[in-house]
Amino acid sequence: MHFNKELFSHSADNFNQFLRWLALSTIVGLVVGLISILFNFGMKNATQLREANPWILLFLPVAGIIIVALYRFFNYENNGGTDTVIECIQTEAYIPLKMAFLIFVSAILTVFCGGSVGREGAAVQIGGSIGKSVGDWLHFDKKDRRILLMSGISAAFSALFSTPMAAAFLPMEMADVGFLYYPALVPCIWASFVAYFLARAMHAPAEQLIVTQNVDLTLPLALLVVLLGILCALVSILFCEALYVSHSLYKTYLKNSYVRIVTGGLLIIGLTLLLGTNAYLGPGMDVIEQFLEGHVIPWAFLLKILFTAITIGAGYKGGEIVPSFFTGAAFGALFGSLFGANIPLCAAIGMVSVFCGVTNCPVTALLIGFELFGFAHAPCYLIAIAVSYMLSGHYSLYHAQRILYPKVERVRQDPKTTLHKSDK
Repeated sequence: MHFNKELFSHSADNFNQFLRWLALSTIVGLVVGLISILFNFGMKNATQLREANPWILLFLPVAGIIIVALYRFFNYENNGGTDTVIECIQTEAYIPLKMAFLIFVSAILTVFCGGSVGREGAAVQIGGSIGKSVGDWLHFDKKDRRILLMSGISAAFSALFSTPMAAAFLPMEMADVGFLYYPALVPCIWASFVAYFLARAMHAPAEQLIVTQNVDLTLPLALLVVLLGILCALVSILFCEALYVSHSLYKTYLKNSYVRIVTGGLLIIGLTLLLGTNAYLGPGMDVIEQFLEGHVIPWAFLLKILFTAITIGAGYKGGEIVPSFFTGAAFGALFGSLFGANIPLCAAIGMVSVFCGVTNCPVTALLIGFELFGFAHAPCYLIAIAVSYMLSGHYSLYHAQRILYPKVERVRQDPKTTLHKSDK
């Protein structure tokens, strides 16, 4: 009887915690979801206005000056962006609420004037900043503030990308390589779906990515997918290294942040005029759709890496994940054309594989593949993602990611080790 009382008490406590987190994650999902939806509309309108008025690109250096001035005015110039959010998940780093406002404004301004960035960096910072602030206002302990922060990230990502399953797992997977923080599972899932349904109710912009041709998995196709995964791992490493080298060169030769960001804006303008196309400006989701329809642009993946490295290294604000989608889809389409394979399928595989390689988030990558493209080619996504994850090594978009478990178990590693400098 004593055992049963303890069991009942334990079950009752679990159920109370369940109800508590449903209530808290509903609040986070609604608040973060609403702000993220407004941000999504802002990014969509900014992109459409720039595409309708190509001359707006000429104001990219001016936008850069405004961004630097904003961060200086709010005394937040040396913030680490997404890395700061990851550090807060790990060690309770300080995240002010002003981070959400600054990234909201500066990311829209960057995309409006043609910077090659995406939305997810802003989503992580908006969601993390608001979620953490809710925990601070409620005077929660460190563990609960961590979970609220992660719930905020899930809500923001879900509202922006309409991928609630992937959004739920992203914050649990992104902080520590090889580890999932399961205490946040229910809050992240609930906040993600609350934001997702809110976005649908408000008719927020959503991605319509389709792979129309179904292909049966055969041994030759599986081997081809393995090869594509290997090459996507190399592309992922190139992407991460390009961002690191760009950032280092700017810091080394252009000490003044105003000069740095203006130089980057001028380089983007010059390259765009030289190439005679706007395809590499902004997130580039419309171009990704073309790759998924079977179009091939041989050097597109390299040019997108270049444009993104110049933009982010100079100090413009936004995310790297959508550019990594672009890079992966462009490379996959090229691979498909060279090997006589199904081009739309290869573009989809390349997209999720490069994402996995640059973020070290295989579960999130697999769920993105399912939610964006369906389950028809699930084995192909799984194979390529696994290969890309292993062979991309410990390179990452996020300097603050810790390696809890090495991708290849050869030596024991300090669980607090972060990525070494060359991996950044």
